Amino acid sequence: MITREEIANVLDQPVYDGDGNKIGDAKHVFFDDMTGRPEWVSVKTGMFGGAESFVPIRDAAMVQDHLEVPYGKDQVKGAPSVDVDAGGHLSETEEHRLYDYYGINWDSVLSEAERTDDGRSAAGTGTAGTAGAAGAAGAAGAAGAAGLAGTTGAAGTAGGRTGREDAMRREGMRGDEAMTRSEEQMRIGVERHESGRARLRKYVVTEEVQQTVPITHEEVRVVREPITDANRDEALAGPEISEAEHEVTLHAERAVVETETVPVERVRMTTEELTENETVRGQVRKERIEAETESFTEGETKHPRDDKRRGGK
Repeated sequence: MITREEIANVLDQPVYDGDGNKIGDAKHVFFDDMTGRPEWVSVKTGMFGGAESFVPIRDAAMVQDHLEVPYGKDQVKGAPSVDVDAGGHLSETEEHRLYDYYGINWDSVLSEAERTDDGRSAAGTGTAGTAGAAGAAGAAGAAGAAGLAGTTGAAGTAGGRTGREDAMRREGMRGDEAMTRSEEQMRIGVERHESGRARLRKYVVTEEVQQTVPITHEEVRVVREPITDANRDEALAGPEISEAEHEVTLHAERAVVETETVPVERVRMTTEELTENETVRGQVRKERIEAETESFTEGETKHPRDDKRRGGK
């Protein structure tokens, strides 16, 4: 039989049948509200652990590094699917289905629970207090239970009720009763990507240029000189009466356009980095943990077997 102190060694460990076949991995352990002892273990089965089957843990045993149950692999995988309520409890109907499937007599289970309750009530102050402390503290409560052995009967009864209420909660007990609260944090970085391109392109355009330049030309002007003693000899050198012709070449300037390519400037491109602030928004998830308290009257219990024991339907 698996004890509360062994629960931490059971969870997430392989589960094998009596023939050495692996069935799956143990995920949750369910406790009896009245006895405070482990009653069921849920086993993740299937190739990817997609299914979960319930197996009685009363006749199971820890063998080295795995849990061994006296049921075949096919029988466990074929167990009926059951629903667990929000408080982590199996209903009376669901428990009936499981007990019937595994061939466990329901009346014997009730008788065992009644014997356990009767023994706990008759034990007096010390035993009741110890059982209550162990029920509330789980696998790690053995040391605390010993310290509470001397408490009064009333305190032990209250502790026992609290232990039974907490025993069936699916918290995956591992030796402590603390929850880990996690939250997402947003990490913001920057990445460099191509935002555009710039290029220099050289092309040729034709412009009209106008400039004024001075130009000269020659014109004929007739100069008449009177005969004087100074030019008389030249004037009488030719025949007295004759025909003659004298030609003068005229010159003129015109504008001549020539082009010459000369460098005027060099053009190049550079880049510079500018820094600006950008607001980034995102969503992160956070876990919140709240405590819920549920009160019960004296002698009230949450286990469906109470109705059977008290003559209910």
